[in-house]
Amino acid sequence: MATYLIGDVQGCADAFSELIEALQFDPAHDRLIVLGDLVNRGTQSLASMERLIALGDSAQCLLGNHDLHLLAVAHGVRKAHRSDTLDDILQSPRRAELIDWVRRRPLALMEQGWLLVHAGVLPQWSAQQTLQLAAEVERRLRAPDYVDFLRVMFGNQPDEWSDSLSGFDRLRIVVNTLTRARFLLASGPRYGRMDFHNKQAQASGGSAELQPWFALPQRRTAQTPIAFGHWSTLGLRWEHNALCLDSGCLWGGALTAVKLPPAGQRWLEATQIPCARSMEPMAD
Repeated sequence: MATYLIGDVQGCADAFSELIEALQFDPAHDRLIVLGDLVNRGTQSLASMERLIALGDSAQCLLGNHDLHLLAVAHGVRKAHRSDTLDDILQSPRRAELIDWVRRRPLALMEQGWLLVHAGVLPQWSAQQTLQLAAEVERRLRAPDYVDFLRVMFGNQPDEWSDSLSGFDRLRIVVNTLTRARFLLASGPRYGRMDFHNKQAQASGGSAELQPWFALPQRRTAQTPIAFGHWSTLGLRWEHNALCLDSGCLWGGALTAVKLPPAGQRWLEATQIPCARSMEPMAD
């Protein structure tokens, strides 16, 4: 039995199918987890979703920012972007079923000692707290009136954590952290505040003040291996006990899978499929 983690698919269904074949994935014994952004911007959003759904309980997908965007567009909460490729889902006869499936995906998982998220984790959070906060949002998304939550889910504030946060502010910062975080303030009284403007990768960080979330000192999850996607300009990277798996398939890079290692093993077995470029590179 093997468990594979896969980076952002974003509607690149052909590459996803090729990767599954290359892994010799056996749904009866193996498991795979896509780290969010299954759909959008690639040309095969519907096919990507249907491919994953067809794998049943042997596959799981975290919610990424593009998946949440799909929910909002489907309910008229947000307008579609010019770069969106969601029409095949929105026009499908199974639209309602597909949208319901998306909203029931998790925001974070713990698998074989690894914490799995789409984007990032704030330094104040432990692994257990991250899972608990994700569960708060998941319950809201799965509630009958979840469209009311979608209407207030988007926005950049608050951008720093406080244990006193409550209501929609608390849920919004959890969503932003788990699906959008890249750079955070690395020092000072606002330590850990999210910056939503700097999206490009640097060799070891953004600046003296801004650092990738996984590089911050005193991060409470520093001893927990974390796998994430979302940051295609990083590519396949393993540092600070954090593994980035978004290798830019959409932009003509590769779609990457990593086999989770046995406990205590430090080397990782990666499989990559070269991808045809669906769009010119841009901030995602």
